[in-house]
Amino acid sequence: MTKRVVCLHGHFYQPPRENPWIEEVEVQDSAAPFHDWNERIATECYGPNGAARLKGGQGRIADIVNNYVHLSFNFGPTLLAWLDARAPDVSAAIRQADRDSRERFSGHGSAIAQAYSHLILPLANSRDRRTQVWWGIRDFEHRFGRSPEGMWLPETAVDLETLEILAGFGMRFTILAPQQAARIRPLAGAAQEWTDVSGGRIDTRRPYSIRLPSGNRIAVFFYDGPTSHGIAFGALAEGGEAFARRLAALASESSAPQLLHVATDGETYGHHHRGGEVALAEALDALEASGFARLTNYAEFLSLCPPSDEVEILENTAWSCAHGLGRWRDDCTCRTGLNPGWVQVWRGPLREALDALRDGLARVFEEAAGGFFADPWAARDGFIEAILDTSAQAFESLLRRHARRPLVPQEQEEARRLLQMQRYAMLMYTSCGWFFDDPSGLETTQILRYAARAVELSPGPARAAIEGDFLRRLEAVQSNDPASGHARRIYEQNAGRPGELLLG
Repeated sequence: MTKRVVCLHGHFYQPPRENPWIEEVEVQDSAAPFHDWNERIATECYGPNGAARLKGGQGRIADIVNNYVHLSFNFGPTLLAWLDARAPDVSAAIRQADRDSRERFSGHGSAIAQAYSHLILPLANSRDRRTQVWWGIRDFEHRFGRSPEGMWLPETAVDLETLEILAGFGMRFTILAPQQAARIRPLAGAAQEWTDVSGGRIDTRRPYSIRLPSGNRIAVFFYDGPTSHGIAFGALAEGGEAFARRLAALASESSAPQLLHVATDGETYGHHHRGGEVALAEALDALEASGFARLTNYAEFLSLCPPSDEVEILENTAWSCAHGLGRWRDDCTCRTGLNPGWVQVWRGPLREALDALRDGLARVFEEAAGGFFADPWAARDGFIEAILDTSAQAFESLLRRHARRPLVPQEQEEARRLLQMQRYAMLMYTSCGWFFDDPSGLETTQILRYAARAVELSPGPARAAIEGDFLRRLEAVQSNDPASGHARRIYEQNAGRPGELLLG
């Protein structure tokens, strides 16, 4: 194969924003002049990357390029569902890019899967992790018409149990940040000593194999951190040729095949940096035209150059927190910086409150759904089919597979409510609920709305006790803004029933 190959990965994701009672995104004033942030970012980024304009002489358009064909990429399942409904031309370009990339890259499509609703998997219980991975795979198969070869972990948050689940579902690889590697050694000869590569010192130009406790293995690619950071925070302003030079500078003098690769939020290209989709198209065009390197994706490179070394990871780490997983459970000092003096001590009590709510909902789910399903949790795993296809026939098919017996219409409706309850009990863990500076923000308010909807869908006799305990726990989630008070007040004001919503 070509000595040098380049792979750019884009993690395209927006948190789910739908009002959980009407399943529609409401007006978001902060996204003006657009209706909401999904619409704004689709206009600035997702659409333009499907039709990036390469300019020739005298500034005239020389070609229109679908950037997705040349990238490695993942799209959040909930975002793809929104695009299918609200911007079908954009989602069509994304799916076409995956089909075209298979022709370019030895039959390996450039799209990879993502765990379903972007919760931090190492902080979830085993049951939720499994469902999230399975739902992500099934959503991918539904939209791309093939099985994924790799999976993006939300925030690249990782531990061995999560990797075991990925490998168990047939995932060949994932992508991590360089600071998540601990030590490496050659695969040939287990007696050889380990080499410490912590602190981001790992050679990112080749894949590694992780040996899991079960004996299974999964490959991992560690992207180049400094270059990825430079792209995300400024390099695009320099234009496509400078961008290409940054990528070319990753090469070494080694004669072995080298994968020069970076990973950024996909929104970098057009939303965070206006016109970024053009700089991206120019960079990819310049690299291929120069003959310095050819483009590839992770699955193709892995097939041509399997790992020769194994790696041990630093568990419970992520790409966006310097303190392990602190950003999603304590006041770790990771914050936006927009509100000097604010603290994030609210993160821990919020997670504790949601964990207690999850466990309470799980108990009533097992008891109530046990009367309908032979295995309630297997039925929850299967519920993804009724999310992807909302027809009555799809839900009837689910019941034929999982119900203990034929259910009368009233029982069918109750079974659906219980499964929806579990869906919202996972959506309430969407990672952005902890990412920003205060629980009064849109992101935390949104996950509280999901929690409220999950409570509302719980069986009547248990509902009051479950919600009462949750509300008491939310009083410990203190806002930095005295006007907001604590999360119980935020929940009661902004996470109410339809007609009682104070947001947009």
